[in-house]
Amino acid sequence: MASNRLVTLIAVVLILLPAIAMAKDIVVGDDSGWKLDFDYQAWAKDKVFQVSDTLVFKYKPPAHNVYKVDGAGFQDCTKPAKNEALTSGNDKVELKTAGNKWYICGVSDHCDQGMKLTINVMEKSSATRGIIFSGIQVFVAAIFAIMAIVL
Repeated sequence: MASNRLVTLIAVVLILLPAIAMAKDIVVGDDSGWKLDFDYQAWAKDKVFQVSDTLVFKYKPPAHNVYKVDGAGFQDCTKPAKNEALTSGNDKVELKTAGNKWYICGVSDHCDQGMKLTINVMEKSSATRGIIFSGIQVFVAAIFAIMAIVL
């Protein structure tokens, strides 16, 4: 009977494991948010960014904004056309492709003062690619759990 419960527990864990690999929201700057006088490169250094994650830029508009730029725009703090600015104060940017991504604040000289972020977005590992956590997995896990209790 104990071995049945162990097998059931392992099955439930394997069914629910893909939930761990799901995309996540990453608040830029954590509790500090998107602001001046913060080292975003140090903040990003030890983080893993994967395709389908979402960056969340939190700030108080109109004090700041967010522009997605290329490497040259990042280096030179050159903002693109004004209508490309994200200005809500709770801007969400889905990371749709792997590779380098660059973001700057286009207000005044904030970028020149260091209010900019560069990250490297990685593909999801082959073990998690294409796995979808769905209601059917929860249903199957519940059936296994009920069987373990009954048997």
